[in-house]
Amino acid sequence: MSDPPSAEVLVRRHALVTRVTHWINLLAMLVLLGSGLQIFNAHPALYWGDVAVFAEPWAAMQAKELGGERVGITRIGDLTLQTTGLFGLSGEPGAQEARGFPSWATLPGYRDLASGRRWHFFFAWLFALNGLVYLAGSLVNGHVRRDLLPERDQLKPRHLLREIADHARLRFPKGEEARRYNALQKLTYLAVIFVLLPAMVATGLSMSPGLNAGFPWLPELFGGRQSARTLHFISAGLIVAFVVVHVLMVLVSGPVNSLRAMITGRFAIRVGAQP
Repeated sequence: MSDPPSAEVLVRRHALVTRVTHWINLLAMLVLLGSGLQIFNAHPALYWGDVAVFAEPWAAMQAKELGGERVGITRIGDLTLQTTGLFGLSGEPGAQEARGFPSWATLPGYRDLASGRRWHFFFAWLFALNGLVYLAGSLVNGHVRRDLLPERDQLKPRHLLREIADHARLRFPKGEEARRYNALQKLTYLAVIFVLLPAMVATGLSMSPGLNAGFPWLPELFGGRQSARTLHFISAGLIVAFVVVHVLMVLVSGPVNSLRAMITGRFAIRVGAQP
């Protein structure tokens, strides 16, 4: 008896709380990133420890005169790069200005530290509250246990190596296997939700003078306020990297299906004999 022909079926992928908090999270992160870079531009240098030693940043973006020409310089440790037009010096030809990140990357685009701070703090609260709603909803409806915790067979070294090889060749699960996240997805989501995002919030709180006064142990937890600022910046960079890879995976694996799942909650898979 031959297998039944394959057919496309819609399966439940995302609950309402996951979808709503996902889109709120996207908005909050875009504003937080742009306003955060506006704040960073007020002093585009990073330090370790509790205080800023202006002569010894471990990373900095600045404009300098080099060979009679004004250029943008980015320094990371002992590595120095000319980054004119992107970091250190950017803008229209003839009207370039010294700034860490270019105007198209900051919010607002013009120099306005006060507005950047107001937007950053407002959306930081929205981001944190939205994250708590997502976490509470995901624990109550079983999303964390059912969809995010890797199953035992997914953690076997042979299975993980096969998934890494499949990802490198842009081969994605099909059929019944597509009903669940793969192990790389699950481990990445867990690391972002339970490590990276809490670290982002905690390092952000560590830079608040008011909270420093009430909870002096908080900045010390990260090695001082300047270390907390550095870790906050690195965490933001890792989140941007995660989002870039996430979007690329959506684009190459089927953007219509993935977007439909995050809007309607339904994800299409093919079941039955595969051609």
